[in-house]
Amino acid sequence: MQITFPFAGLESRIRGGVHPETRKESTAGKAIDTDFPLPSMLYIALQQHVGQPAEPVVKVGDRVFKGQLIAVGQGNISASLHAPTSGVVADIIDYPAAHPSALPTPTLLLETDSLDLWQQEPETCDPFSLPPEEISIRVAAAGVVGMGGAAFPSAVKLNLGRRTRIKTLLINGGECEPYLTCDDRLMQERADDIVDGIRIMLHGLECRDAMVGIEDNKPLAFAAMRAAAASYPSIQVLQVPTLYPMGWDKQMIRYLTGKEVPADGRATDVGVLMHNIGTAYAVQQAIRYGRPLTRRVVTVSGGAVKTPRNVEVPIGTLLTELFAYCGLDINRARRFVLGGPMMGDILPHTRVPVIKGACGILALSAEEINEQDSKACIRCSRCVTACPTGLLPLEMMVRIRAGQLDGALNYGLRDCISCASCSYACPSGIPLVSYFKYANSELVARDQASLKSEQTKKLADEKTARLERIKQEQLAMAAKRKAETEARKKEAEARKQAKEEEARKNKEEA
Repeated sequence: MQITFPFAGLESRIRGGVHPETRKESTAGKAIDTDFPLPSMLYIALQQHVGQPAEPVVKVGDRVFKGQLIAVGQGNISASLHAPTSGVVADIIDYPAAHPSALPTPTLLLETDSLDLWQQEPETCDPFSLPPEEISIRVAAAGVVGMGGAAFPSAVKLNLGRRTRIKTLLINGGECEPYLTCDDRLMQERADDIVDGIRIMLHGLECRDAMVGIEDNKPLAFAAMRAAAASYPSIQVLQVPTLYPMGWDKQMIRYLTGKEVPADGRATDVGVLMHNIGTAYAVQQAIRYGRPLTRRVVTVSGGAVKTPRNVEVPIGTLLTELFAYCGLDINRARRFVLGGPMMGDILPHTRVPVIKGACGILALSAEEINEQDSKACIRCSRCVTACPTGLLPLEMMVRIRAGQLDGALNYGLRDCISCASCSYACPSGIPLVSYFKYANSELVARDQASLKSEQTKKLADEKTARLERIKQEQLAMAAKRKAETEARKKEAEARKQAKEEEARKNKEEA
């Protein structure tokens, strides 16, 4: 299919990027599987979004219904959680997180009853009869977060976009990571709902125009979205080149709008707000049908998966159950990844739950991993050419290896998005992105130590100031008591002298 360019010379707007094998063919042509059997137990992590963890509003032993609020978001950046089905709260425990560390995190265990009952059937609503600010309120109440993997609370972004009066809502349909096709299938099968969700977000943002960017390796999704948006001139559906990481927000914004987001800024600084295809669908379900975010479509794929497919599953489903459903050749599995193979998290085991941002679950074989020993750098500069942020990966790596983290910062370490394009492009097999992740974690630790030191110093200074203040108050009180004592002495002496004078006068008169 011919790429449609909204502007001339768009090729010059692309910076860096690589062309990894897409490996999408095993799932792209299969319809979303909605027949996944309801697990007997769901493990719902209270921290599965950016910001503060949710606080449970139910207790062990409580019976809950599908869609019922079970944990409420805390603070300005957080997201609420709802029961994916009906059942009983079996426990609230620390359970391994869907994270490379698999460290325990507070998790609500929901024992399902197989009835899948709503306490009250959700009511449909005309979103366009609501005031714009009500859209973000309801999105927050539904616990919607970014479905592309970032899991940032969507209501916060909608509020920011409305406050800054953005000009363009950009919907990311790039899905540039290899293997992943959940957004592709959503666009093919539920395009009308997605476009409806885009219109709802435009209403909530009080914004007129939207652009949908879809990589040109998804012709069926592009055609479906074009047809669904045909009646709405304010929504442009555009193709973008198949290039990793085209799904990165700044790359997509630069390509489609020609605007450069500042290195230390947000998309809203250039009048753009970006959401994922899956997020638009979740918003539509929440606002029009009153369905909170309790399920999502997950791509289950990889060389060790016998039947790769896109499966719609309840939040809290264990990965072990997903792999059992799709078939796992445990003898071939060498690596488990949550997300895509480029930016996803490598998991130590599969007994972790599906979270809201889990767009993919991969079981990769040894052939797919293709591990190799790194060799000496040959100074070919392919890492520089591949970097979408225009950094010098080799220079940063050299300084990190030498322990010069500040030197790496001077070369733009903070701007690295850990996309791994540099590592992929390196002919010497140098794991560049691993160095950058290590350095960033060290910087976080250093910043935390510095903050702790500053807080300790602040507390010490406050203690010193408090002791000095107490000392001065004590000295002032002592001085006051001394002055009062002196005043009383003088007053007594004056009375004594007055009595003596009166006695003398009486004696003289006598």
